[in-house]
Amino acid sequence: MAVATTHGPGTVSKAGAPAVPPRAPSAAPARGRGAWESVAAAARRRTASVPARLRLLRTACLLVAGALAVLFLVSGLALSGNWSDITGSEAPRTLGAADLNLALNDMDAQAANILLSSGSGGRDRNQVSYDKAVRVYDQARRTAAHQLRTLAVAAEGDRDAERAVEELTDGFARYQELTGQAREDDARPDGKQAAIVNYRSATDLLRGTLLPRARTLVDRTDAAFGREYQDARSRLTAELVTAVVLGVLLLAVLGVLQWYLARRFQRVFNPALLGATVCVLAALGLCGALFTGSADRLRVARHDSFDSVVALSRARALAYDANADESRYLLDAGRREQYESAYFDKSQQLYGVRGTTLPRYPDDLAATWRAYRADPGDPRFTGEFRHELDNITFPGERAAAERTVDAYLVYQRDDHRIRELVAAGRVREATDFGISWDPGKSNAHFDAWMAALAQDIGINQAVFTAKAREGRDDLATLLPMAGGALLLAAGLTVLGLRSRLAEFR
Repeated sequence: MAVATTHGPGTVSKAGAPAVPPRAPSAAPARGRGAWESVAAAARRRTASVPARLRLLRTACLLVAGALAVLFLVSGLALSGNWSDITGSEAPRTLGAADLNLALNDMDAQAANILLSSGSGGRDRNQVSYDKAVRVYDQARRTAAHQLRTLAVAAEGDRDAERAVEELTDGFARYQELTGQAREDDARPDGKQAAIVNYRSATDLLRGTLLPRARTLVDRTDAAFGREYQDARSRLTAELVTAVVLGVLLLAVLGVLQWYLARRFQRVFNPALLGATVCVLAALGLCGALFTGSADRLRVARHDSFDSVVALSRARALAYDANADESRYLLDAGRREQYESAYFDKSQQLYGVRGTTLPRYPDDLAATWRAYRADPGDPRFTGEFRHELDNITFPGERAAAERTVDAYLVYQRDDHRIRELVAAGRVREATDFGISWDPGKSNAHFDAWMAALAQDIGINQAVFTAKAREGRDDLATLLPMAGGALLLAAGLTVLGLRSRLAEFR
């Protein structure tokens, strides 16, 4: 007997299983597709008319111009901050640390000269040399104290730098106590040896603690300047690329708008839009001049000038330290070999000649210098002076650098004479020659050497200052002009479309 197979609700299928009602097709996809189609249709209707298309293109122009203006503003602020950091923080901190290094070396040299020229308990004093040494010592002490205060202010917020400056300040106070005690001992008729012992403690503190920390500050602040420079250069490159992309996009939109107007209204050019295009081109040109000019000025300021300033400042600090070693050599017979070796090491750092010795050094120096003057590519010497000579860039710089080495050669001959006199047992004569500022004497030649070195530093420092000033001037002129050109382009775009849109009202 057949079984009914009705499939109404609650009925059973032929197989005996409950029947599953057929699922109604989902309406959600249809509703979703319909919504998107409605939006697309509405968008097409809104842009189908000529006024709608004109307004859309106008909006695109204004948005891209606005983005370009924001880029100009952000870049200008960042660049202004770079120049402020470089000229107001990084460079002064580096030079301040270098000047501190120099002042500490000068103090120690003059402390030795005071003891050398003071006689025995004030008797047989070389008054001219003594007074000069006291005066220079006090000047160097004031310079060191000033640089420590400056570095303390500049280090605020940098815990490592703050700690380094605190340690330097404490050590500087202790150094002054030791040299002061040495001078007090020296004032007694039998106090010369006690004075030398205290001076040894002072110079050991200087060489073991103060000078290494000062050199570390120079290196750290110079490295911070280098990072600032690299970051600024990289950012300027990225900003220039972005500006070019946005500028090309803006010109393209203006071109499409010009083409659409010509096609729709049968006119070849819209004068206002043509003016807007010219303004955009001018803005891009000004932007390019600002970014590329700033990058070039940063390069010159950092590498061409400041690298030389740092190298020459290190050379000057080494020179004062070597001069101090010469005075220590004369003062402290018990450590002559140690100070002689230290002097030679610093001389090699200034002007290195491979394979030479201290007795042969002046002659080898003169021979390699003659070879260099004949052929500047001659590689037979190294050192800080070589770094400067290989980085000659500015008018007058080579002449100043060569005068510096010429003066250095004279000073080295003086040192050779001092050591010959000591070896011959004529220590008093060597001392009078070594600490005298009379013309033709060692300290007079040292001053001439430092004057030539200062002139070379001054040339490079003047270029650094000039490039920083030019960079700021560019920001004050090119950036507002570029922004004004963009604003004018936006205004001309709106003006150029006003009459066309008015036709559809």
